[in-house]
Amino acid sequence: MTTEGIDQFHVRVGDDVLEDLAGRLAATRFPDQIEGTGWEYGIPTGYVRELVEYWRDGYDWRAQEERLNQFDQFRTTIDGQSIHFIHARSSRPDAFPLLLIHGWPGSVVEFLDAIPRLADEFHVVAPSLPGYGFSEPTRTTGWSPTRIARAFIELMPRLGYDRYGAQGGDWGAQVTTMIGALDPEHCAGIHLNMPLAAPPKEQLEITDEEQADLAELAEFRKEGAAYSLLQGTKPQTLGVGLNDSPAGLAAWIVEKFQAWSDCDGDPENAFTKDQLLTNVMLYWVNQTITSSARLYWERQHSGERGQPYVSVPTGVARYPREILKFPRSWVEQHYNVTRWETMPRGGHFAAMEQPELFADDVGAFFGTVR
Repeated sequence: MTTEGIDQFHVRVGDDVLEDLAGRLAATRFPDQIEGTGWEYGIPTGYVRELVEYWRDGYDWRAQEERLNQFDQFRTTIDGQSIHFIHARSSRPDAFPLLLIHGWPGSVVEFLDAIPRLADEFHVVAPSLPGYGFSEPTRTTGWSPTRIARAFIELMPRLGYDRYGAQGGDWGAQVTTMIGALDPEHCAGIHLNMPLAAPPKEQLEITDEEQADLAELAEFRKEGAAYSLLQGTKPQTLGVGLNDSPAGLAAWIVEKFQAWSDCDGDPENAFTKDQLLTNVMLYWVNQTITSSARLYWERQHSGERGQPYVSVPTGVARYPREILKFPRSWVEQHYNVTRWETMPRGGHFAAMEQPELFADDVGAFFGTVR
């Protein structure tokens, strides 16, 4: 115990869990695939087979545990929910507290290479979303992005931080947006790699490049967004299969890492197999894929409509392979944008794909508000 209500956490998965996993991997039934087809149908059977074979015979979870345990980790209970977080404190007395918030189908694994690059200037707090990873499954209904934001707002003073910044992408962008809107007294600024926006009531001029981005977004909604509709309506049904089959779970998650990253069609141009599988393992060993998917249901059925204006300074990093790229004029209807950087490479999982670029840009933005 470090502080009242905060317990130190050490990652240690039981041997029985790993033995069960090995047995399930060995018994995988792989689906057929039409000859000559690739990722256009979804993740290819050949790549799933390659992942499963490496997971079974080459992947070393204990080494990944050791790496995770190099970071100080804790759990605390907020609003009745267990919240896990990495807390990497800087040795500098003037370091600025910084929340790093992941999304789906990611985890705190996304930040493992970025945290050491940030931990000189920042006290980094990287929580697992409620229902994700080591935060354990959610036990009650209603865990929407707004409720998560309120929990993380409570976490920061519990750690002794009166003023802080927040950064996020994917669900982390939604949660970070709500933190900036709900806690401007303490949140000095937010940084997003997926700012949210809606078409304005009045027509605003957009560039040819922004028009192309909107065309890509329309194509994504047509061909790549069915997962969101399914998770937003029947997450429990989906969870029966994904919670039971490690190969199915890996396929469901890794297909998104391929589709949403700057990898030129091959996920291993952006990530190693170890990175991909360690992220999947946080869902497998904690049995949190179903509760993670429920976040889509909670958001869709929360009754929350519209987006509050965020008045605190907002930094935007625009990565070329991000899946949601709205025109700057649209984004500025919702945020007080004080920094807008077009990044040379990277995609949806920015901190994991480009940790150095990510850390440099986050540091540069918060240098303006700290």
